[in-house]
Amino acid sequence: MSRIGKLPIEIPSGVKITLDNLIVKVEGPKGTLSRPMIEGISIVEDNKQILVTRSNDEPQSRSFHGLTRSLVNNMVVGVTKGFETVLDITGVGYRAEVKGEILTLSLGYSHPINFSLPAGISVEVEKMTKVFVRGADKELVGQTAAKIRSFRPPEPYKGKGIKYSDEKILRKAGKTGKK
Repeated sequence: MSRIGKLPIEIPSGVKITLDNLIVKVEGPKGTLSRPMIEGISIVEDNKQILVTRSNDEPQSRSFHGLTRSLVNNMVVGVTKGFETVLDITGVGYRAEVKGEILTLSLGYSHPINFSLPAGISVEVEKMTKVFVRGADKELVGQTAAKIRSFRPPEPYKGKGIKYSDEKILRKAGKTGKK
């Protein structure tokens, strides 16, 4: 039995879960999320808890058991608390700015980068160098943050670029010159 898969998921008040065939739909104060699930894994709502079980002990079913439980748990947490990723921008003249649903980044290129935010994602910029990416869908928040980071990943010599706030950059010494 999967250690993660056998754990029940508590349903907080204000969250409504609909199980329709292989589609799980979770509604809460921060939005609505739905996701198709895998055959062979059953999801049952029982007394303010969700239980995830598998129908057989085949290797594929065993591997999807814990995954399915984690996906459903992330949906429940996303519609109640939401998810957030923080990005730091380092570099002279590097800055970010939000205008409506467009994130404008000045990253040392000859042109500013205009990034359209996907539906369900909100971005807040603090002091033009700290970007907060927020949303209910954990996967979409992470993908959006990774896309923003990809415009100018941090370089190892001066550390300029966009990095996650908890990311450590391995710095290189650079040229030593003649002695």
